[in-house]
Amino acid sequence: MFRTSILSLSVAGVASLPIVAQAQSMGKIAGNEFNPAISLILDGRYTDIDNSELELPGFQLGGEAGLPEKGFATGHNELVLSANIDDKFYGQMTAPIVYEDGETTVELEEAFIETLGLGQGVMIRGGKFYSGIGYLNAIHDHAHDFADRPLVYDAMLGGHLNDTGMQVRWVAPTPFYLSLGAEITAGSAFPGGENADNNNGRSLFVKTGGDMSVSSSWQLGASYYSSKFDKREAGGHAHGAGTDAADNELLNGEVDIAGIDFVYKWAPNGNPKQTNFKFQAEYFVRDEKGDSDFAESDTEFASADYVGEQQGFYLQGVYQFMPAWRVGLRYDRLKADNAITNFAGTNIDLDEYLEESGLGTEAKDPERVSVMIDYSPSHFSRLRLQYSELDNGHEKNDMVMLQYIMSLGAHGAHKY
Repeated sequence: MFRTSILSLSVAGVASLPIVAQAQSMGKIAGNEFNPAISLILDGRYTDIDNSELELPGFQLGGEAGLPEKGFATGHNELVLSANIDDKFYGQMTAPIVYEDGETTVELEEAFIETLGLGQGVMIRGGKFYSGIGYLNAIHDHAHDFADRPLVYDAMLGGHLNDTGMQVRWVAPTPFYLSLGAEITAGSAFPGGENADNNNGRSLFVKTGGDMSVSSSWQLGASYYSSKFDKREAGGHAHGAGTDAADNELLNGEVDIAGIDFVYKWAPNGNPKQTNFKFQAEYFVRDEKGDSDFAESDTEFASADYVGEQQGFYLQGVYQFMPAWRVGLRYDRLKADNAITNFAGTNIDLDEYLEESGLGTEAKDPERVSVMIDYSPSHFSRLRLQYSELDNGHEKNDMVMLQYIMSLGAHGAHKY
């Protein structure tokens, strides 16, 4: 049971295609040199939400952190091409197609190559990819069990840590599962930032696990990430509708993140088709510091020295109570302890700076409760209804979302 897929959207379909051979590790789908495997994920939703602007006091948000758009919207539609390049290398590209504010944009989410058959359990990856830290970070959003990411991922990683560089993984020849990995990356992606050397990102991660019985299995992981940067842009806002976004930067900064993750799965006699249960939890702690610069205009600006100590976690359980039907419950919580010194402001006082730079905290820590029910008539389709209540410490934000996720073409099994 261990290391089987959570949502293997089209493994059966892949097996039926004569030109496609499924890779035997890492959940990859590989075409051949003339016919790369192609998959398309379609994501659409209707969202009723009080406020689509994500505010988490104490955290400067970056990357793709945010809340869903109100009303009808397409989500993270995703085109994936992959193939074995030859007997030594595998390649994959993932390109989300996003329709937002009346415009369609194509982004480069992942583009990497991997070694094949190095032996001794070693694999090397190079290019742009999701980091191996944490449990959910390397899993694409469409394969998550809830319609949105845990708060700690938005607050500390900007959604996902996705950067350009190299990764080395090693699966140890032990009687239990043990995998170690290391990465060196540009360090320019949030929570890092622009740096002159463009190679300041460092990651380490280890995962171990095994079977408790024929019906249950577990996995435990630990991760570490660090980066130093010259400048990091953060989200900011100015008072009053229709005003331009504020200039909110962290200069000469550094960030360290450590985390642990745990996953437990249960399925009667190892058969998840009828009923199964999955519990997962992750905890991250982040230390960062830098010179904070904030400006609303040429005549309204402020600066300060910033040292942040932040932590966050989520717990979730998902139960399939009958074939195709699942229910899930998730709890998120964040906590920030930020120290601001040497404040200097021009036409901005300290309270205004703390609120609008995102570095000020509230008496109550941000938390969120989410419940969902989904229906998956096949590995290729899923309908989901989710309700969430986010309390960021000074206001509550309710969200109801009806979502579909459909998979066309070849798509590999996701990791344990």
